Amino acid sequence: MAKKIGIIGGSGIYGITEGMDLEKKTVNTPYGVSTDVYLFKVNNKDIAFIPRHKIGHKTPPHMINYRSNIFALKELGVNQIIATNAVGSLNEDNPPGSLILPNDFIDFTCKRDKTFFDDEVVHTDFSQPYCNRLRNIISKNGNLIKKGVYVCTEGPRFETGAEIRMFQKLGGDIIGMTGLPEAVLAKEKGICYSSICIVTNYSTSLSKDKLTIEEVFKMMEIKKEETIKIILNSIKDIPIDYECDCLNPL
Repeated sequence: MAKKIGIIGGSGIYGITEGMDLEKKTVNTPYGVSTDVYLFKVNNKDIAFIPRHKIGHKTPPHMINYRSNIFALKELGVNQIIATNAVGSLNEDNPPGSLILPNDFIDFTCKRDKTFFDDEVVHTDFSQPYCNRLRNIISKNGNLIKKGVYVCTEGPRFETGAEIRMFQKLGGDIIGMTGLPEAVLAKEKGICYSSICIVTNYSTSLSKDKLTIEEVFKMMEIKKEETIKIILNSIKDIPIDYECDCLNPL
């Protein structure tokens, strides 16, 4: 099976398949659902795309079957993933419209299936939570902030002001609901994983206005073309054959 580059697109990135010669694959998984994956080529490289919330943006963050998605990509030969995540800013130096490549995370999700290893004792190293090799490639293809700590919450509600102040004291820079356990599961499967985080708004207490999903969609629409261009240009620079510590995480 040909090695593939995976894309997991959040809000506003579904347009990456426009104009592509698509093949839809439905992958049955051991995790209670099947996952639809869309296959196409970029620069003669095989790409596998998953719309994280499904077509039509129907699945809320806390109900996404992250294990099924990562399992499906691995089954199709994906060993490198570029993801996108809409996030709020915990730092006034990262205003709405910023693009950030996180290099670390703090996980505050509580009800999600977070590992493939429920039936055996396996401890995965997370000293480098995101693939530095992929991050370096992506950073050369756009105007991005090259590091940041991603805080992931369960959702679907937005956070309180007190929670935001706590996350700031813990060292968080950006906050979202979809980055985990996706990054963990990818590493467990030996897949290189990096995320482009699109800052759509200031978080509660930093924002002067009431937070709404509409402002998230609005900023994603503004940043859509730039983000897709970064992904497509990065794919051109990503080798299919490579050496990386991510391939042997256990």
